[in-house]
Amino acid sequence: MSEETRSETYAELASVGPYGVRPGHALITMVEPHPGHEYAYNRWYEDDHYYAGAMAMPWMYAGRRWVATRALQDLRGPEKSAVARPVTAGCYLSTYWITEGRYDDHMKWTVGINKRLNRDARVHQERTHVFTAFQDHETTVYRDGAAGPRDFHALDHPYAGLILQVIDAEGPGERAELLARLRTRDLPRRLTGSPAAMVTIFRPTPLPGDRMTYVKQVEGVDTQLTLLWFLERDPRECWTEHFADLETLGADAGRVELVAPFIPTVPGTDRYVDELR
Repeated sequence: MSEETRSETYAELASVGPYGVRPGHALITMVEPHPGHEYAYNRWYEDDHYYAGAMAMPWMYAGRRWVATRALQDLRGPEKSAVARPVTAGCYLSTYWITEGRYDDHMKWTVGINKRLNRDARVHQERTHVFTAFQDHETTVYRDGAAGPRDFHALDHPYAGLILQVIDAEGPGERAELLARLRTRDLPRRLTGSPAAMVTIFRPTPLPGDRMTYVKQVEGVDTQLTLLWFLERDPRECWTEHFADLETLGADAGRVELVAPFIPTVPGTDRYVDELR
């Protein structure tokens, strides 16, 4: 294909299809660098992969990295988690928004570019994917109604912390019931007066069969919900008062498999790397 033909193809692709700002889909990936490789992993992700393996891709329009220091890891629950084994595993979290209706288009690109990055030795191997899933957006619940940032602002707004929560319902029907209850009753009640400005809820989708082999297939596609709590305060300052009992949220409809607080990384730096162990 000639350079001119390639350029024309870009113009054609941009002229059709959805191009809204709603986060219809997300990539949520929690990763554990292997012991002794924390600095190298952080520099690779900060200096290369965040851009070449994520933000430079079509339809992935917002992203943010988060980190769990050892003090934050110690706040996690439940102790026996089906998501993180041990529950402290996964000290880095990356979250990305994908334009609604562009999941398939994005996936074609991401599989292709990651194969290329791997061939070119631009993939850091000394890491384990603890929880990596593309997810479809279900709903967002706001503490302050129409006031304040929207969910499409969430990864750019300077939130002080984030909580990743994974709930595994008993079955697809129970998940639907839980989702309805979270949206209309449980989350509005929990958010009132709390330092969390919003909660976005997603459900995981299967990873493509031609994914990279170091990323395991997603479990709980029909039963799991993934909640992201966006906090206006450092979770270490408000955990006991507001979030220590999150393991009980939705517990009557299934099992809370992970409650994990994070704070934002400082892009371009190694801040917090020396606090991971």
